[in-house]
Amino acid sequence: QVQLVESGGGAVQVGGSLTLSCAASGIIFGIMDWYRQAPGKQRELVAVITRAGHANYADSVKGRFTISRDDVKRTAYLQMSSLKAEDTAVYYCHAASANYWGQGTQVTVSS
Repeated sequence: QVQLVESGGGAVQVGGSLTLSCAASGIIFGIMDWYRQAPGKQRELVAVITRAGHANYADSVKGRFTISRDDVKRTAYLQMSSLKAEDTAVYYCHAASANYWGQGTQVTVSS
């Protein structure tokens, strides 16, 4: 059964931190992405990590977010710090090799 199960979303104050997790099963654990979609906006790429561990980030999150992976646990992570109100969105995990999406997890940053 193909699954991408996300967890770790929630509500946090400006300047706070959250870590999102994405556990993969039944799917090639290759390039993994995190996207987000804010209300009324298009879904945007936040971070990408290759199988070799090379990471790239959207300019808006560079220096604040860190993407990582644990190939034994088949889990991708997104560590988010110095959160801003504009980071509020539904965050989606994406398995690029299979073009498969997780269900999304809400992150709300308030002042």
